[in-house]
Amino acid sequence: QVQLVESGGGLVQPGGSLRLSCAASGFTLDYYAIGWFRQAPGKEREGVSCISSSDGSTYYADSVKGRFTISRDNAKNTVYLQMNSLKPEDTAVYYCATAVQWVVAGPDLTPVCSPVGYDYWGQGTQVTVSS
Repeated sequence: QVQLVESGGGLVQPGGSLRLSCAASGFTLDYYAIGWFRQAPGKEREGVSCISSSDGSTYYADSVKGRFTISRDNAKNTVYLQMNSLKPEDTAVYYCATAVQWVVAGPDLTPVCSPVGYDYWGQGTQVTVSS
C-alpha cells in the first residue's frame, strides 16, 4: 500500500521546537522531490520547505528561513522538518507531499515550492504553538 505518513506534531510553547517526520511506505522517496506544506484555518495551503531528489537543493519560505530545516534520509525512506523558535503564527496542519519534478523559475533558477505539482499527500499532522 502506497502511503505517506506524517508524525511529530503537537502542542508547543512559543520558542519551542518540534521535528516532523514524513515516512513513505510502498514506494521509495529517492526519486521524488518532497515538500512540507501547511494550512491554517481560513487560509490557503502554503509551501513551507521543499527538497529536491537529486542534489539536495532546498527552498524555505521567508517566514521560516533560519528557523526550519528540511532533510531527507533515503535509507530510512523518511523526510524531516526540524522546526525551531516556533511562533504562534506557525500553528497549522502540516502536510508532506511528493513531486516527480523539481521546479525552478526565473533567471536565478529559484526553486518553486507550491502545492501545485505535488501530487501525493499525507494526511497531515497538527502543530499548535501556544502558551
